[in-house]
Amino acid sequence: MAPETPAQGPTPRYFTWNEVAQRSGRDKERWLVIDRKVYNISEFTRQHPGGSRVISHYAGQDATDPFVAFHINKGLVRKYMNSLLIGELSPEQPSFEPTKNKELTEEFRELQATVERMGLMKANPVFFLLYLLHILLLDVIAWLTLWLFGTSFLPFLLCAVLLSTVQGAPASWWNHLHFQHHAKPNCFRKDPDINMHPFFFALGKILSVELGKQKKKYMPYNHQHRYFFLIGPPALLPLYFQWYIFYFVIQRKKWVDLAWMISFYVRIFLTYVPLLGLKGFLGLFFMVRFLESNWFVWVTQMNHIPMHIDYDRNVDWVSTQLQATCNVHKSAFNDWFSGHLNFQIEHHLFPTMPRHNYHKVAPLVQSLCAKHGVEYQSKPLFSAFADIVHSLRESGQLWLDAYLHQ
Repeated sequence: MAPETPAQGPTPRYFTWNEVAQRSGRDKERWLVIDRKVYNISEFTRQHPGGSRVISHYAGQDATDPFVAFHINKGLVRKYMNSLLIGELSPEQPSFEPTKNKELTEEFRELQATVERMGLMKANPVFFLLYLLHILLLDVIAWLTLWLFGTSFLPFLLCAVLLSTVQGAPASWWNHLHFQHHAKPNCFRKDPDINMHPFFFALGKILSVELGKQKKKYMPYNHQHRYFFLIGPPALLPLYFQWYIFYFVIQRKKWVDLAWMISFYVRIFLTYVPLLGLKGFLGLFFMVRFLESNWFVWVTQMNHIPMHIDYDRNVDWVSTQLQATCNVHKSAFNDWFSGHLNFQIEHHLFPTMPRHNYHKVAPLVQSLCAKHGVEYQSKPLFSAFADIVHSLRESGQLWLDAYLHQ
């Protein structure tokens, strides 16, 4: 008898980068590539645990590096990806799109492996325990300040400053926005952090000139570096985020988050109304929101608004992050005041790295950037604050010149 021919599996389907690029979601179909494997995510986007938008931002593109950056248990995730697999890149196709720096990407992936071996992706429980205790301590001191020293202006102000230091937001809401921001920082229509363009501000040189050429004027952008102080830092939390967070958790049925939020408002009401009365409590509450808003806007925008802002050009992961982020010099105060967001470059390259390890990986990132001619920016804290205003003045003037003369 002739030997049996081994059963052949299904012939793999092969695709080109051009075919993948055509499935970017504009015609509803969405594909992406991870490690040369092609996945159809058209129906999966709504089920994606990280949110539909963050995965859709990479439709039609290679998503290998963001996949590695965002997922901690990659082996487990890959098991669930099998049902989405439709083929792979043709053998003659390169592993990288032509818009991406092959050598830089390969060396960054080596750096990622080195970081893993060094244990820099592992959290130190003691660090976060001490961080939590220091937050709780500040919360207690805020109340004791009023209880011991009365409710005159100085104790009232000190209490508000302490409370604004320790407040937070629901993780689900923060992750929803923050994952998108990390996936495509400073990319218009993909990064929610720059959604204030064009209705409130003209951001970035390219987008501002484009807006001027289109003769669009939603605001007097040539004065935006002035009205930023009115509608930016003071107003973002009290007038927008505070209410949008409730809308978000109810719309998405995040009932656990909603319960924690309600418990916070109940606790702070019961704690401070006996000391301040209802009017005094409301004054304290909005003072805290005002101070929080100022801190939040200055600290989060000092690393991004002065940087390159444009449409998504599908460049490599390292270039995407470095052109949109900068650091603020390391110091004990800067680390604490910014929550280690002064290491914004490392935070963006390794979004799941515990914050206490940023300073350890920073020299390795600087070396990689120097080798490949990628600018690694770091500046003093107050220079970073000033650069927000300078960049708004510059982009506003670029808009005006294009609006009047182009």
